[in-house]
This record gives sequence, structure tokens and C-alpha cells, in this order.
Amino acid sequence: MVLRPQNLSWSKILQRVFVCLFSFLLAFPAPVECGELSRRGLFVSVIQDPPVLSNRQEIKTLIDFAKKARIQVLFVQVYRANKAWFLSKVADSEPYQMCFKNLSEDPFWLLIREAHASGIEVHAWLNLLSLSANQDAPLLKKYGPEILTRNLKRKKELKDYKIDDQYFLEPGDPRVREALSTVVEEIIRAYPDLDGVQFDYIRYPDMHPAYGYTKMNVERFKKTTGLKTIKEESQAWKRWKRDQVTGLLKHLVKKTRAIRPDIQISTTGLTPYSRAYLEAFQDWRSWLKTGLVDFVTLMCYSTDTAQFKRYISDAKTKIGDLKKINIAVGAYKLLDSPEIFEQQFEICEESGARSCVVLHYGSLLENIELTNSLTTDESKSDRSPLL
Repeated sequence: MVLRPQNLSWSKILQRVFVCLFSFLLAFPAPVECGELSRRGLFVSVIQDPPVLSNRQEIKTLIDFAKKARIQVLFVQVYRANKAWFLSKVADSEPYQMCFKNLSEDPFWLLIREAHASGIEVHAWLNLLSLSANQDAPLLKKYGPEILTRNLKRKKELKDYKIDDQYFLEPGDPRVREALSTVVEEIIRAYPDLDGVQFDYIRYPDMHPAYGYTKMNVERFKKTTGLKTIKEESQAWKRWKRDQVTGLLKHLVKKTRAIRPDIQISTTGLTPYSRAYLEAFQDWRSWLKTGLVDFVTLMCYSTDTAQFKRYISDAKTKIGDLKKINIAVGAYKLLDSPEIFEQQFEICEESGARSCVVLHYGSLLENIELTNSLTTDESKSDRSPLL
């Protein structure tokens, strides 16, 4: 005969047993597996010497390095300063022509093929609203300085439009939107095996951010809002400029998705978020939350590791997690500080970010010590969290 406590039914007894068992499990939880380290990415810039796309050996060397460093994604710059490393009707294709002559085939197509053979993704990295210092940009020749964003200071000559030694296109100009949309379409159609596109410089300048005063942009603002005057600090004007940046991005995304619904679309983003939102009028948080882009690569460039940590913490606060965030580590700023680069890259890998991306390949070649932490086979499974 089985004895049971007086006045307790079997259901009550089972309920108590379940509660006791649950309490025991809470007291002695099962070991939790450590999360995987973030993926690895690498920016490949055209400004390094020699450019990767200039010859076959440089492409092979890049792929070999990427495999050794366990790089899974290459962000390859193929559009910068209105110059193209592909055939284009809108941009200056001379760089492409020179590379093609050296290789006797399309250099970017070759790189994509070699990367895919090694299991590495390739994303086209496009510097869109910056013309750098290129006074001979085809877009400038066609439309003149009216397509350049400007402040209210008097402009006597072209160099007066420079901001931080660059010419910035006005994101609120329909001609700019159409031209950049064509550039994107040319790339997407030319390289159907491309894994992704990353739109860089989708923002206003954030150096003294009193810009947007082109004739066409001002006219559109007044017509749309019904306001007769513009006050620099007014919320209506700030909201308008933010809408122009997002509007440009929506235009580019729509064009891209119409051709390649499956391709990964991303942008770069300034840090911290307050700088992006208030100074560059770049609302990357809403771009992620609305699903406009698949991920954002945040430019967390700093020589101060404490500041680097704050950039990552700020992103977590704004987004909630970093599953759709790439953290870019500025190797170019740490050429003489390989130990700081290693520390920051380790922090990034253990942050929960989607990927850790090095800017850029050319900097790693300048100081081989920077690559030590990337190419080592040492296991990181015993590391304690750094954040």
C-alpha cells in the first residue's frame, strides 16, 4: 500500500513534485554554451597601391589572405568619386578600362569568381554622395555645382563647395537620385552573382551641418511644407533633410530589389547614433527597424578602446541587439598600435555583432603586425567577455 499525505489528491502531489523539480533546476542550471564569435569582413579599397583589381596576382593574394585570416565577406570598393571599376554610362569608367586591359577580362568578375570558389562572399562597396576632391567628375561636368549640397556662404568658385576636402552631392536633388540609381542598376545587372551591395556616404556632411541650401532643395522644401522661410534650427528643416537622405536610400533599395530581390543590401552608419541622426541626418536605426536594409556597418573608428566600447554599447541601446549590425574596426587609425587593434577586434568578435569588418586591407598590408591576431589559429573559446 502506498501512503500519501492526508487530504492531498494525486494531482496535488504531482503538482508539488513538479514545483520542487523546477526549483532544483533553477538552483543548478545546465551549462550554457558560449555564443559564436562574430563573422569576419574586410573592406578592400581602390586607393591602396597597387589596387587589388589592377592585376591577377593582387586578386589571388587577397583571396589567399582572406582564407588565412578567416574572412567570410569582402566589401570591395568599385565606385568612388564618380569613378567606376565597372562599365558605366554615368561614371568615369577609365579605372575599369585600365584594369581590363591588364587582365584581359573584367577584374571584378574575376574577383567574385575566385572568392566564391573559396566560400567567400563579395559585396560591392559604393561611395555614393561623396565625389571626394574630383573636380572632373562626370556628374559635375554635366550638371555643374548646383547638384552639390551647400551652406549659405557665398560661393565664388568650385573649391568653395568643398566640405572636409570633399564635394558632397545633394541627396534631395532628383537628378542626383536618378544618376546614383543608374550606377546601382549598372552594377547589379553586370554582376548577377554579387552577394550584396553596401551604400556608403548615404548622409549629409556632419562637419558644421548647416547644409542643404541648394536652389532646388530649398524650392522643394517650401513647396512641400508651405513654409516661406527656412530656419536652420527648425525641426521642419531638420526633418526635411533627414527625409531626403532616407528618400534617396529608399529609391536605391527599390531599384536594387526590382532587379535582385535576394541580394543583401546594407549601408554604413556614423557613430554614435546621435551624431548620425542630428548632424548627418542619417537615421540608420529606423532603416533597420523598418527592414529597409538588411544590416548596417557602423564606423566605430577610434584609437581609444574605451570610446570603441562606448560606440558598441550605444548601438546596443538603440537597437536592442547587434544581430543586424556590423562593427567596423579602423585599422587605418591603428597602424602604429597593433596591440590596440587586436584588443578592439577581440572586443568586437565577442560583442554579438553580426560581423567585425576591418577598414581596410591596404592598412593590414602596411603593417603586417596588424594581421597577427587575424591569422593566428589560437582558439578563443577560453576568453572571458570584454564588454
